[in-house]
Amino acid sequence: MFDYLIVGAGFAGSVLAERLATRSNKKVLIVDKRSHIAGNAYDHYNEDGILVHKYGPHIFHTNSKDVFEYLSDFTDWRPYEHRVLASVDGQLVPMPINLDTINKLYGLSLNSFEVEQFFESVAEDVPVIRTSEDVVVSKVGRELYEKFFKNYTRKQWGMDPSELDKSVTSRVPTRTNRDDRYFTDTYQAMPLHGYTRMFERMLDHPNIKVMLNTDYHDIIDFIPFKEMIFTGPVDEYFDFKYGKLPYRSLEFKHETLNEEQHLAAPVVNYPNDNLYTRITEFKALTGQKHPKTALVYEYPKAEGDPYYPVPRLENAELYNQYKKLADQTPNVHFVGRLATYKYYNMDQVVAQALTLYKRLTEKSEEAQKAQKPAILGSTSIMDKLVPRDPAKQ
Repeated sequence: MFDYLIVGAGFAGSVLAERLATRSNKKVLIVDKRSHIAGNAYDHYNEDGILVHKYGPHIFHTNSKDVFEYLSDFTDWRPYEHRVLASVDGQLVPMPINLDTINKLYGLSLNSFEVEQFFESVAEDVPVIRTSEDVVVSKVGRELYEKFFKNYTRKQWGMDPSELDKSVTSRVPTRTNRDDRYFTDTYQAMPLHGYTRMFERMLDHPNIKVMLNTDYHDIIDFIPFKEMIFTGPVDEYFDFKYGKLPYRSLEFKHETLNEEQHLAAPVVNYPNDNLYTRITEFKALTGQKHPKTALVYEYPKAEGDPYYPVPRLENAELYNQYKKLADQTPNVHFVGRLATYKYYNMDQVVAQALTLYKRLTEKSEEAQKAQKPAILGSTSIMDKLVPRDPAKQ
């Protein structure tokens, strides 16, 4: 009998599995459809021995001391501050837009005070900020919006920024100084030996069993458990009762080149007519020394694995219908980006999982008695479950 069946071995599921197993002495079974743990943060060594992120670059940053210290129990860190260049008008310029971006793009030599005046002179008056287009043109004007945001957003989301919620472009700041870091969080670092190694240490506990290449539907009638933690798409859990929640997906094209360095920055954005949105060079993130280098090109698409919830009002209203069902479903806890239909950063997912763990441990005795009846399972299947062997991952 498992205390918890956890669906999904990404950040949300793995953090909860670790906490429940080590702090509450609960028996946990964690299942994942994929052939690996770590969710979209999964990294591995390619055929040439270069550490790559299978699902595109994952850059860890957080302002939460609690989250950073929690993850530090499972990894050492490589200090890393992320920098991005954008290919605009035949030049590579810093992104987010800063003082150097404007000076290089327009051949100027403005100082911080003057560039602030420049932004004020080109910004459009938008009385009510509703869309992603509104956010940008109200800060930096129409021309910079079209150069840096319009086409990039169209490629990424498959729709014009005027159709998207303001939250999409609000994530990207505009600076009047020379700070070219993509993030300004207090803690910025990469797991020293990669994300997968960190997840392996997180799940290395005798109370945790891992089943990969497994759809939870295939086992739930055979393996007894008391409660479920679900980190997959919430609409899928409820058999798309109200229709499918829209997502954007990505196609990744990996490439290895016979040179030590290829890009002028760890990531180069392409807010232009190229089909891909950005290129990442992994050695710049990991600090690995290798005579060759590995890149990944990202091509947004409508169909495929769900990566990004589409932030529009009608989608939020559709999600709220599913949330009502989720709130009324006893002994099933929904957590993570897909289960709550929100674009969280990695640290936010960790924080959400830690918060759910705290709530689970504070349940009253009355709530504990209202557990889901155990589903009697097959002894033969239970006998086949063995602890995960990290060496085989």
